[in-house]
Amino acid sequence: MNQLAALLPYDNRTLILALAGLVVGLLLVVVLVLLGGRRRHATAERRAVEADMRLSDLVRLQAEMQGRLSVMAEGLSNRQSELNQVVGQRLDGMTHRIGHTIAEQTKSTHENLRLLQERLAVIDAAQNNIQTLAKDVVGLQAILSNKQTRGAFGQGRMETIVADGLPQGAFSFQATLSNGLRPDCTIRMPNGAPPLVIDAKFPLEAWNSYREAAAPEARRAAGQQFRRDLEGHIRDISEKYLIVGETQEMAFLFVPSESIFADIHEHFEAAVTKAQRSRVVIVSPSLLMLSIQVIQAVLKDQRMREQAHLIQSEVALLMEDLGRLDDRTRKLQGHFLAAQKDVEQILTSSDKLTKRGAKIEALELEAPGAGAPVPVEAPAAAKAVESRTGLLKLRVVDEE
Repeated sequence: MNQLAALLPYDNRTLILALAGLVVGLLLVVVLVLLGGRRRHATAERRAVEADMRLSDLVRLQAEMQGRLSVMAEGLSNRQSELNQVVGQRLDGMTHRIGHTIAEQTKSTHENLRLLQERLAVIDAAQNNIQTLAKDVVGLQAILSNKQTRGAFGQGRMETIVADGLPQGAFSFQATLSNGLRPDCTIRMPNGAPPLVIDAKFPLEAWNSYREAAAPEARRAAGQQFRRDLEGHIRDISEKYLIVGETQEMAFLFVPSESIFADIHEHFEAAVTKAQRSRVVIVSPSLLMLSIQVIQAVLKDQRMREQAHLIQSEVALLMEDLGRLDDRTRKLQGHFLAAQKDVEQILTSSDKLTKRGAKIEALELEAPGAGAPVPVEAPAAAKAVESRTGLLKLRVVDEE
């Protein structure tokens, strides 16, 4: 080609060189393509081999994985059975404990319900008592709101205390005095002393106003009004019921409430002092009961003194009867001693007769001249026994 290029002109040579280069390039391309095809074929074969190897490895790994999965499945099944057994045991234990706990809770609930029912019954009873007490309080309020009814209430309490503490005839209600007035109660004192006067009227309106007042000024004014009413009532008792020679030198003003009595002595000391100076004693139900008991003891002592001479005469008659009884007892003792002596003699004779009869039965009779008693003496001994027995009967009849 070089020689052909040397023979051709320059332009043609260039064209030929270009064509030669082109051919060479094509040949190179063909060679490269062939070499690439071979390389790709080798690579494909190599990749096929590698794929086969990898597939065999995958098959091997799959077999190993299946073996491991079977082992894991077996282990999981064993673990699951063990877990089921443990869970079953736990559930059984928990069920037993829950059942026991539920039983105890049920028992405790029943017991609590029973106690609750008992307490509810007690509460119902207490509620009934409270309702009854509320009705009584309402009734008491209605009584205290009425002046006449309130006076009858205080009079009733005082009469109950006096009637329970003193015997019949030792007191009188609404007795008329020489001045024409009628105190609530008069108590007869022992040893001919004048009776004791008890007044049961108490100024409760002013006290209620004082108790219900809330403002300090209103409470002070109500307290002053109550003090004036109380002092006026004390003055009326002193002037109307303290009669010289007819009644005692002091009288009782009955207050039908312990709380009112305590408040009077705590907040109205001046009125209490004036009552003492006026010889009027303010008494509560407990103090009136104590005073009644003291009067009852004095009356009982007086009755004992009045009956002392009767007791002495009865004791003297009793001593005389005891003396006669002692004399008769001593006489009876002498008769018993004499009768005992006769009985002993009778027993001696009876023993002799028994021995004699035994000898007769045994045929041990002795000769009449031998100094022994003859059988004829038995009737004489029997007569002696009969005579002594008759004497004993006579003595017994005489003693009767």
